[in-house]
Amino acid sequence: MANNSKNIEVKNLQVWYGPVHAVKGIDLSIKGGSITTILGANGAGKSTTLKALAGGVKYTGSISVGDEIIDALPVHKRVEKGIVLCPEGRGIFYSMTVKENLLAGAYRNKKVDYSSVLDIFPVLKDRINQIAGTLSGGEQQMLAIARALMSNPSYLLLDEPSLGLAPVIIQKIAEVIKRINSSGITVVLVEQNTSLALSIANYAYVLENGKVALHGVPSDLLKSDVIREKYLGGVAK
Repeated sequence: MANNSKNIEVKNLQVWYGPVHAVKGIDLSIKGGSITTILGANGAGKSTTLKALAGGVKYTGSISVGDEIIDALPVHKRVEKGIVLCPEGRGIFYSMTVKENLLAGAYRNKKVDYSSVLDIFPVLKDRINQIAGTLSGGEQQMLAIARALMSNPSYLLLDEPSLGLAPVIIQKIAEVIKRINSSGITVVLVEQNTSLALSIANYAYVLENGKVALHGVPSDLLKSDVIREKYLGGVAK
């Protein structure tokens, strides 16, 4: 697994979809080696921000990794820099086997090594030759994350990994994210499950209508009436 301690700095990020101003000039500071979460309601600009980090949408402003500004780099060049997006909705190849999906994630590696990834996801080891579309929802999400890890990222961008999963599976995903981070990979986590995200993150940003409404360490944000009322059902968790 990769180990990269460089920070990501995002300055005045703006994204338009035609006439829609989806992200309205946000600043983010993502510490290398951390878990940083981006929270907010549907339409707040969370997924768009991740796509901008990955190079998947056009934007204005600047994104830098360490001292290097990466705005001119397309998606595949950012993957080479270790910036890898695991998209919302999993995006796995349903008609291919688990092994074939993992191979697709390892396309930029000359030497393919499944061992470290399968150590994290032992259930996939048992299903290595199974068609991906026949896996359970939780297993498919694990495969999506595993495929992203096969590219040996320094920065793993996770978009809604808990979406649609049962609570017991969500807890497993949370443990996986912590384990990935402990191996030295910086994680940027977009989540609507605020309780989950704040339980594992080192730092959090809350977006509202394309702008940063709040940011801070989770212990401070959990004291916020706004967070409790809007995102935790009125109860601190």
